Amino acid sequence: MTATATSPAAATSPAGGDAASVPAPIPLAPAALRRVLEAAYAEDAPSGDLTSLLLIPPAAQATAELRARVPGVFSGGPVVEAGFALHDPAAEVHVLVAEGQAFDAGAVLARVTGRAQSILTAERVVLNLVQRMSAIATQTAQYVALARGTKAKIVDTRKTTPGLRELERYAVRCGGGRNHRFSLSDAVMAKDNHLAVLTRGDPSRLTGVLRGARDRLGHTTHFEIEVDRLEQIEPVLAAGVDTIMLDNFSLADLRAGVEMVAGRATVEASGGVTLETVADIAATGVDVISVGALTHSVVNLDLGLDLVIGGSAGQETP
Repeated sequence: MTATATSPAAATSPAGGDAASVPAPIPLAPAALRRVLEAAYAEDAPSGDLTSLLLIPPAAQATAELRARVPGVFSGGPVVEAGFALHDPAAEVHVLVAEGQAFDAGAVLARVTGRAQSILTAERVVLNLVQRMSAIATQTAQYVALARGTKAKIVDTRKTTPGLRELERYAVRCGGGRNHRFSLSDAVMAKDNHLAVLTRGDPSRLTGVLRGARDRLGHTTHFEIEVDRLEQIEPVLAAGVDTIMLDNFSLADLRAGVEMVAGRATVEASGGVTLETVADIAATGVDVISVGALTHSVVNLDLGLDLVIGGSAGQETP
């Protein structure tokens, strides 16, 4: 397979922005991508693509273009490259926009040339994944833009599609967002139900039980606690936590919470975050805003694969 991609430094956004201003996201792990693709193709074509095998001559060659039907922010170049290569290692794949680059409706995002059978077999899986990833990148970029000018970082949550977390989290990075803990194994994050069990309903026990837990952790393990009212902040901070999450706080209480913490821990805001509220939340001075909607509420972006058989790109020839 031959694959090329426009570099972020060289690309200019079709939507008017300069892609050089978009930092390159931390790359998607190839092993994780291969696991997702193999599982998707095992589901979609467990015994091969019967239609293409029956109707398309094995030697037939074709070119297909990935086109945008609507504007957005791109994520999924590695999916395009690896998705077609799994079916045709000799295919030539050219990704024409950088990860995180904005594009207009009608833009050609990628082009693949190879065996027609393979392109048709790979088409739906590639489209499904890139449509979702680009939708996540597009929505993330909107949240990031609204928080610009503050110190608040927009981060995702674990509210991801089972089996697709690594791809969806990569898409968040393409949109300029950051990642929260990847899994339950990565950090300690105690919420209201954990605290209820730990304290047995006695708030005076909070500092002691948290400090005891902190003392049992390795020095590299992050320790985060969720609180839902201002009076919990001081007892939690006294335990030496790394991050304190202010959950479903009003704007006034967020500002008061930031003042109380006074730099002794990272302050995260969570709950009730939408495109309409995120700018006001960011203006309270919090360090992090976690947004489940980045991954759990997106609608796939409308992208299409236009197949070309002979002739020039963009013109279908019988």
